[in-house]
Amino acid sequence: MPGNYAIRLRCPVCETDSWVTLPERTESAGEIRQLTWDFKCRLHGAQRGAPKEVIEMEPVQEERPSRSQKTAPPAINVISGTATKRIPRSSERVSMRVPVVIYGFTQKSGAFHEDTETLTVNSSGALVMLKTKLEVGDSVFLMHKSSRMEQEVRVAYLDSYSERETKVGLAFKRPISDFWRKSRRHPRTSKTLRVVVSGTDANGHRFKQTAYTIDLSREGARLDGIGFLTSPGQTIEVRRLWRKKNFRVVWIGQIGSNENNQVGIFGLQSEKDIWHVPLNEGDPGKPPNPKSSKK
Repeated sequence: MPGNYAIRLRCPVCETDSWVTLPERTESAGEIRQLTWDFKCRLHGAQRGAPKEVIEMEPVQEERPSRSQKTAPPAINVISGTATKRIPRSSERVSMRVPVVIYGFTQKSGAFHEDTETLTVNSSGALVMLKTKLEVGDSVFLMHKSSRMEQEVRVAYLDSYSERETKVGLAFKRPISDFWRKSRRHPRTSKTLRVVVSGTDANGHRFKQTAYTIDLSREGARLDGIGFLTSPGQTIEVRRLWRKKNFRVVWIGQIGSNENNQVGIFGLQSEKDIWHVPLNEGDPGKPPNPKSSKK
């Protein structure tokens, strides 16, 4: 019978660990350990190596417990030995690698912006690996890199994983059942439009410059040619012809990568449409029609 596995692979350059999920595999755990696998280091990109650890996972089940099931016994506090009330999760955790950006400002770390990926997710939040040092109770922002959906989250759990990284449990303010879906709420349309962007740079200086859109959606856009912004969370004004709208910067391309000088923006005034161009409203999984990419 096929099995589901999670394997831990180590980058040979920086020795950072990454987890990869292997669903429906016919190999045994021992055979998987002897093979080499492709994976992506968050710092050094595509790598290949043999697993440092192999864990067999139970298949994910979304069934709700029936009324006839027995109630779980109370959890025991290891420190005090007293019984505590077990708080049920809003949904079961699922092992899923989703690229995300965690950013914000904390008293301990100051302003930070870190690209990472989830280890497990559910409707109440996610477990991620971070190098930034946070504390339980800190409020930060989480941005889903594929859908560009963004939520303010609370640090609910910390577990030191290595000298450099910590497992961090992030909790939404309220459960969101469809946050981790693979498709976007609104699909992107590849479109190159000239816009004028104005705002304040990291040094508090006002700037105004020309940029170009790479793709658009009803909720936001990806812009190219912006070098003044160094951290997400800033509000900028984007002007297209005589129309203008305020956007929040939710993602910034990594320096040295192909996405350098690119930013992802999310509209703050949903009633405004400054693009006034046809957008791809079809299947979010399909690429936009190349004919729609005319200036």
